[in-house]
Amino acid sequence: MEYRRLGASGFTVPVLSFGCGTFGGKGDFFQAWGSTDDNGARRIVDICLEAGVSMFDSADIYSAGESERILGTAIKGRRDKVIVSTKATFRSGEAANDVGSSRFHLIQACEAALKRLGTDYIDLFQLHGFDALTPVEEVLSALDDLVRAGKIRYVGASNFSGWHLMKSLSAADRYGYPRYVANQTYYSLVGRDYEWELMPLGLDQGVGAVVWSPLGWGRLTGKIRRGAPLPELSRLHKTADNGPQMSDDYLYGVVDALDEVARQTGKSVPQIALNWLLRRPTVATLIIGARDEEQLRQNLGAVGWSLTADQIALLDKASAAPLAYPYWHQRGFAERNPPPV
Repeated sequence: MEYRRLGASGFTVPVLSFGCGTFGGKGDFFQAWGSTDDNGARRIVDICLEAGVSMFDSADIYSAGESERILGTAIKGRRDKVIVSTKATFRSGEAANDVGSSRFHLIQACEAALKRLGTDYIDLFQLHGFDALTPVEEVLSALDDLVRAGKIRYVGASNFSGWHLMKSLSAADRYGYPRYVANQTYYSLVGRDYEWELMPLGLDQGVGAVVWSPLGWGRLTGKIRRGAPLPELSRLHKTADNGPQMSDDYLYGVVDALDEVARQTGKSVPQIALNWLLRRPTVATLIIGARDEEQLRQNLGAVGWSLTADQIALLDKASAAPLAYPYWHQRGFAERNPPPV
C-alpha cells in the first residue's frame, strides 16, 4: 500500500482509507449504505490491515454515533496499528448547542467521540461543514486547545467552499493556531467541481484531499448501465436525491469510457474510477466503503497498477463538464492562470 503525506504536514496516510458509514445502519439513510455489526466490522478491519489500509473514517452523525462505537470495538487492542479519523459539526442532538463549530459543541463532540471510539486521542478531527455563525477564531482556538490537550493530532475541514477554507487558514497563520491539513471533499469522475477552486487552493496552501464518495455517490460501481434499471440492492433507490445530480447523457458517457478502459485493462469499473483519482494533484487518500468482504476486496484492487496516459485522456475527455464563472473565463488566460491538471 502506498502512503502519502497529508497536505503539508509530516503525517502520512494510506492512499486508500475505509469509510465507516456502513457501520450501524441506523435510520433509513444509513441503512441504505449498510448495516455492518460489531463482528462484521472486526472482519473488515482485519482485511484492511492485511492490505495496508490502516485509516478508518467515521463521524458523530453516522448512525447516530453507532458507527464510531462499532469502529472502536473493531480496533480494540490494536489502536496503535490504525489511524482514526472522524468528524463533527452537524446536528447531533436536540439541544440548542448540539450543532455547529462553537467552542462548546466542538469540545462536547470530541469528548463524546473519544468515549464512543474507546480511545484517548483522534488522529484526524475534521469539521463536517462550515459554521457561518461562529467566528473562525473561536473555532480554531477550540481546536488548538484540543490539540494541546493531546485529544486530537491533526485537524481538517470538509464541505467548505474555497473562501471558507482560505479564511480559516489565514486566521490560523495570524494567531498561530493549527492549520487544516486535510480537506475531506467530494471528488469523482462524475463530480470534478473540486478541480475548479479547492484543488488550486490545496496546491497553494498544502491541504491534502481526503476524497469521499469517489465512486460518484454509487454511480460508478459498474452496475449502472444505459437503459437498464437500477440494481435491486443499490443505495441510490433511497439516497439519489440527497447527492450530486447529473444528466443521464453525461453519466452514461463516462460509464461508456470506463467500460472501454475496463476492456483494455481487465480491471473493473470501480477500480479504474479509483485509480484515475489517485493520479490527480492534492489527493492524499480515497475513502472507500463496502457492504461486505467481496466489495472491499474489489475496491482494494484499485492500487498497485496505473492507467496509461491515453486511458487517462479518454476518461478526462468523457468526464469534462462546463465550467462555472469565473473559471471558464480564467481558462481563456491560461498563460497566467494555468489549470491545476
